[in-house]
Amino acid sequence: MTEGSAHAHPVDPERVARARRRLPGREDAARLTSVLSLLADPTRARVLYALDEVDELCVGDMALALDASEDAVSYALRLLRTAGFVSSRKEGRVVYYRLAEGFPEPLRHHCLRQLIELSRQPPLDA
Repeated sequence: MTEGSAHAHPVDPERVARARRRLPGREDAARLTSVLSLLADPTRARVLYALDEVDELCVGDMALALDASEDAVSYALRLLRTAGFVSSRKEGRVVYYRLAEGFPEPLRHHCLRQLIELSRQPPLDA
């Protein structure tokens, strides 16, 4: 702080208290950042979008759809499955992957797409 800009804290004790009540706990915040970092990979994000569009795909077809290697798609699916975002079923020798039951529809249909659009806009305070 520069001289003259110092002030006593809290400036607004009611807002500080309200923010504290609404914050997730440290453990929940750590879980959230873990989930967000999982989604931060372009291949994993595109896998989720692809499965949202077509219900289910095998690794080879998903690799074609994403224009990615089967190894990259398999690795992404393994991580997403471990996190509980993706489930699989086997039909003969082919394994099909789909979004896990209960995957939040608002996340797919609104939040992720809105975040992409938001990232395309120039910052307002620039």
